[in-house]
Formats: sequence, C-alpha cells, structure tokens
Amino acid sequence: MNEYVKSGIPICSIAGATDIISCFAGHNLTLPVYPGEIQYCNLGMHVQCFNEIGKHIYDEFGEFVCIKPFPSMPVYFKNDPGNVRYKETYFSRYPGVWTHGDYCLINSKTGGIVISGRSDSTMNVKGIRIGTSEIYNVVQQVPGVVDSLCVCQDFGEGDERMVLFVSYKRDEIEFEKLVSQIKHAILNGLSQRHMPSLILEAPSIPYTITGKKVEILVKKIISKKPYSINHESLKDPSELSYFINLKI
Repeated sequence: MNEYVKSGIPICSIAGATDIISCFAGHNLTLPVYPGEIQYCNLGMHVQCFNEIGKHIYDEFGEFVCIKPFPSMPVYFKNDPGNVRYKETYFSRYPGVWTHGDYCLINSKTGGIVISGRSDSTMNVKGIRIGTSEIYNVVQQVPGVVDSLCVCQDFGEGDERMVLFVSYKRDEIEFEKLVSQIKHAILNGLSQRHMPSLILEAPSIPYTITGKKVEILVKKIISKKPYSINHESLKDPSELSYFINLKI
C-alpha cells in the first residue's frame, strides 16, 4: 500500500470481540508495523500469553489472556444463576484470569502479538500444538485451491488425526494431483508433523456470518460428538450436510 497507493498509510490489525465490545490489541501510530503482528495491547488491557501451567511466555504460542479486569469486561450472563456459565466460559482455564480463547504469540523484541486462531480449534497432533492458520497460509497458495478447512478428528483417549478438507477448481486440476501438490507445499513450507492424515474434497467450506471458518462444529460432527447448530450464526447452514453425512 505504501509503495503503490500512498506513503505513510497506517496498516493496522486488531484483536477484539463482540462480547467485550472492544479490542484487546490494536494499532499504535507511534510504533512501527511488523508483518503478521498486531502492534501492541490497547490501553486498559493487561494482555499476556500463558503456557499450559499459566506462566507468561514470549516467542512461543500459548493462550491469549488478560490478567486484570478491564473497563468493558462483561460481569455476568443473563439467566445464569450463580454465574456458573460465565465462570466456565472465561475463568475455568486459569482461575481468576480472563482466557479469551485465542492462540497467540508475543514477540519479545517488538511487543507485537500474533494471533494464530482459536485455541479451542488449535490442533494437538502427537503432543504438538498446531494452529490452523499455519496450514491455511500454505494450502491457500497452492494453485487450484479455492478454500480449505483443517480440523482434528477425535477418537477419544487422546487419539486424534488431522483432516484437511479442500474445495478446488474442478475444471482446472484433478483432485489426486492437487493433493500431491498440497502435500509438497506443506512439507516445503512447514514440516512433516503438519501433514494431515487425510485430505478430502469438500464441495464448499462453511463460514459464520462474521466470516469465520466453522472449525469447532465440524470437528464435533466428524468426531461423532454431541453438537448443536445455531442456524442464524451461519452463512449457509446447508453446507454442513456434507460433513454430517461423511463417513470416515
């Protein structure tokens, strides 16, 4: 943008949510912009990145948390006696610490924040946590790919496998050839541990009305776990039919 449109244009990303009516992190015009990073946490937001035992970490991925109350923090849910659902939603992972549910990294040198996706959709493959955006960033560059969705199929007792669903340009490439190119791209751009166990053709990829891929629900569906569908939150609920009827 600075090269082809106009110099000095602020290029800013944010991290927020509708439930807090605000942003945890955003832009700061006094700081430089680094590729892939949100510049800094917003005023009033004591944001940190926690590891599994609740220790603040830098330069590696962990849970996106806010360790102190903030001005727009919801204080209760309606129709939630004893605040049971409220506490379970935000404070069950680390007692007394707001856990927002994003998978993040904080750069120790720049202070910038990288959001890799929802932590509840982050895949744990043989003990290694993999953010779905890592897969998408590589797969989306493969010619012929229209869109993709990556989730883990959970068989219980820690037994999971990674499944990649791909919609593609059927008139341009055969699926078998596309799969080979995807595998090659993942090996070159990531590693063998990022390789899905299954790569399957999907007619389309389901999204919410806010533009987010429906990862968690699809994981529950293909894992044969209990689930419910909020039709009003989906762009096209009929796109789930493929996953509901899938036998893998």
